[in-house]
Amino acid sequence: MTRGEPGGIRGSGKPLTVEERLYADETRPDAVSHLGVSDPSRCPGCAGKECVRTCPAETYRWSDEEGRLTIRFENCLECGTCRLVCPHANITWRYPMGGMGICYRYG
Repeated sequence: MTRGEPGGIRGSGKPLTVEERLYADETRPDAVSHLGVSDPSRCPGCAGKECVRTCPAETYRWSDEEGRLTIRFENCLECGTCRLVCPHANITWRYPMGGMGICYRYG
């Protein structure tokens, strides 16, 4: 199977699924998180936990037992959805250092 054309497998005409596209991406996680929370005390009061619900890479997880948000920055797709949906503007976000982070193969 030869990949090479955006949106499909070369010669097959079959479009790639989202999962197949994501699988082809390369991630080089930085040693330091590029994501954070400005004020962790606001998270327990956030009713919707929008960052948890909307992140396509499941980077954010809420623990009811611990009463806190955990961030697995290694999973981040760098889409920035988390900071846009946070009703408290509580997410700190920056691009990873040069050469680190996600490298999209299909844009």
